[in-house]
Amino acid sequence: MKKVDVKELILEAKKAKGLGWEEIASKIGMSPVWTTSVCLGMNSAPKEKADMLVAALDLPAEASAVLQECPMKIWDQAVPTDPAVYRIYEIMGVYGETLKELVHEKFGDGIMSAIDYEMYIERKADPKGDRVVVTLDGKFLPYRAW
Repeated sequence: MKKVDVKELILEAKKAKGLGWEEIASKIGMSPVWTTSVCLGMNSAPKEKADMLVAALDLPAEASAVLQECPMKIWDQAVPTDPAVYRIYEIMGVYGETLKELVHEKFGDGIMSAIDYEMYIERKADPKGDRVVVTLDGKFLPYRAW
């Protein structure tokens, strides 16, 4: 069994049980973003959380070991065509250099960690149409000189 197989089993179980990512995350005591990322194969889960996920979704027992494997964090290098994913790609294309400049101005030469990191997705009511609020919360890692 491979990560892609477990991903398909999870998506099928999620649909069959009528669950949302927030509900699945609450069943294992983790954030919706982290849980979704694990379920889609882009992160690994500690044994305890993998076992809880397997139990919550009635997955085969061998799925736990697969969920614990360190993933190969690669993705399609082509421009995404799914509209929701493309918008995030477009935002980074338009504002990526701006974000880099502002981070460097506030923190110095370095990067924002995507390892010591949290992300939150919120819905904000607005009379002109609800808004999507994405918070990227990563530790600053300065480059060092040697």
